Amino acid sequence: MSAFNDIRDYVAIPRVLSLKLSPDGSRLISAVQSLNPDGKSYGTALWAIPIDGEPYRLTRSAKGESAAEFTDAGDVLFTSARPDPTVKDATDEVPSLWLLPRSGGEARQVAARPGGVGAFRTAGDVVVFAADVLTGEEAAEEERRKARKDAGISAILHESYPVRYWDHDLGPGHTRLFAAKLGADRLEDVRDLTPDPGEALRDVTFALTPDGATVIATWRTILPDAELRVDLVAIDVATGERRTLFTEEGHDFYGPIAVSPDGTRVACARERLAELDVSVRIDLWIGDLATGAGRTYAPDLFPADVEWAPDSSAVYLAADQRGRRPIFRVPLDGEVARLTQDDAAYLGLNASADGRFVYALHSGVDRTHGPARIDTATGEITDLPSPATRPELPGTLTEVSATADDGTTIRGWLTLPEGASADDPAPILLWIHGGPVASWNDWQWRWNPWIMVQHGYAVLLPDPCLSTGYGQEMIDRGWGNWGPRTLADLDAIVDVVVDRDDIDGERIAAMGGSYGGYMANWIAGHSDRYKAIVTHAALWNLEQFGGTTDAAQYWQREMGEPGSERYAKLSPHHGLDSITTPMLVIHGDKDYRVPIGEALRLWWDLQRRNVESKFLYFPDENHWILKPGNAVAWYETVLAFLGQHVLGQEWKRPDSVA
Repeated sequence: MSAFNDIRDYVAIPRVLSLKLSPDGSRLISAVQSLNPDGKSYGTALWAIPIDGEPYRLTRSAKGESAAEFTDAGDVLFTSARPDPTVKDATDEVPSLWLLPRSGGEARQVAARPGGVGAFRTAGDVVVFAADVLTGEEAAEEERRKARKDAGISAILHESYPVRYWDHDLGPGHTRLFAAKLGADRLEDVRDLTPDPGEALRDVTFALTPDGATVIATWRTILPDAELRVDLVAIDVATGERRTLFTEEGHDFYGPIAVSPDGTRVACARERLAELDVSVRIDLWIGDLATGAGRTYAPDLFPADVEWAPDSSAVYLAADQRGRRPIFRVPLDGEVARLTQDDAAYLGLNASADGRFVYALHSGVDRTHGPARIDTATGEITDLPSPATRPELPGTLTEVSATADDGTTIRGWLTLPEGASADDPAPILLWIHGGPVASWNDWQWRWNPWIMVQHGYAVLLPDPCLSTGYGQEMIDRGWGNWGPRTLADLDAIVDVVVDRDDIDGERIAAMGGSYGGYMANWIAGHSDRYKAIVTHAALWNLEQFGGTTDAAQYWQREMGEPGSERYAKLSPHHGLDSITTPMLVIHGDKDYRVPIGEALRLWWDLQRRNVESKFLYFPDENHWILKPGNAVAWYETVLAFLGQHVLGQEWKRPDSVA
């Protein structure tokens, strides 16, 4: 039985989330997510993957474990909200830092904070970690947090933008960085490196130099007009002294951040801030740690992950390219070379100390994530035993392309069900990716096409304008012209695909989430070729959206001030009177990137215009709909809605929805 036939089987598939290589190169460690026994939530556990052996589970706790790092001695540091067994009646609710000895035995808690321990890095005997801290006297923080909770106070007073991020409220604490030494039992000499950062370390990304002497971290500066700038700073671990390492007007610097093994250079991402007529651009930036001097490398390759070669002469870069995410070797002096030649997507890069191999998570549109070893001399790829078995797919994947009206090649992936043929052509779903600066090139646990394939649909996954991996000109084509330009690209590739004899172009639907949801709404008001449209986490009224999203400054850079002509030109709600296609609207109430007001306004407009429609609402979900039960409800409702309008089946309300 296919794992894609019953959605409950699908959501139970274990998922490999991360990959780290031990200092001696003998084993990898992964955080693996799997369904908890209650079937209502997911938990994570750490697994060891010996280079020459079979994976085995390292940790087991009800709270789960994540964010694993090796110490130089080969012990494993990780974060978990599990209670400390050495403390009577401990009821930990926030993550603390734990150490699992390489020699075996039980893990022990080595650091805890009232606001929890977040990201951490280690080098030598130094550990640097992030923690959420309330403003005021640090010694009394635990009591102040308890008093606030006992008094039922949830109010947060803000003095700068933003106040929310993706699915959670910001504050009342602020992120700080702490440094400590690895002791025999716990971290020792814990020191606050950033005593008064304000909002500077919000959503911080950081790295530690190999000698443990310097932290390289993102640093936010709040600017007038609700703008901000992100620099990279160097913080001395011994003194807390901070200096700006990389800053440039009109640019942000952020992760991935990697320090060269010789401790002299830093690699990171540099983003050109957009303007009305200047598109976003992300480059690999490598600079000198001592002087801050640097430059861009590997043009047109947006950094997804970066890892230094052990001799510090080059970096290995994972970056989108034509529906894949290969690994490239980027030398400090010389030509960029593609290392992996397959169709896969790579993340979690780890270079072996001898320089012979890069270990990475290996995945793709047609394969779940698992560990792989890449020979740096030949590019040969070897799949390693994985903690999670890859499921068999119910169909095949093929590449398609078309020529748009301006001569640009538009490519994409087409998933086909088994048996699709001229005698039995498959109905087709156009599935539009989010972003919009993104690409269909990796496995998707949410919005997964193979479930639709299992139920008989072909799924087209195109990369239209604004997609990454096709050069800056592909992004420039759609900048400030979302709906019209993207629809022309989509029409071109849909026309090619529906001409195939194994595709039934009369039974066709469109769907998408986030930016893909925006385009689903745009299509609804500008095309009548689709039998049904599913719109998830979608933008509807752009002027309303622009001031309520959690990242309004990014939005305004491209779309301009409220009331500008772009709002009038590009807002899908202006096409309301032309909508006749049945629509399924889906939204989570805790989505702060595309606030629920967009769905509520769309739903009201569809109802008052008597458009045949349904609204699938998730009061406790965010942008993606992540809880297993809710994911089941999502897929079952989408399939029922498509079955009614594309396949002509009788509507039957799924048992998973109220």
